[in-house]
Amino acid sequence: MTSPEPCAGEEQALVSRGYRITVDDGRDSFYAICLEEPDSETAWLMSDTVRSLEEMV
Repeated sequence: MTSPEPCAGEEQALVSRGYRITVDDGRDSFYAICLEEPDSETAWLMSDTVRSLEEMV
């Protein structure tokens, strides 16, 4: 694991995208979300556990 690199006084917005991923020749599918930093090829997180924040309370 690497430590986060501080931004020099800049806050950079994250980009989020939702996906519907189909597997087994279309027999099964699930939803996923990806959060990423637009200017970095290595700063991203993808999860297949998609829940609204309201459901987590």
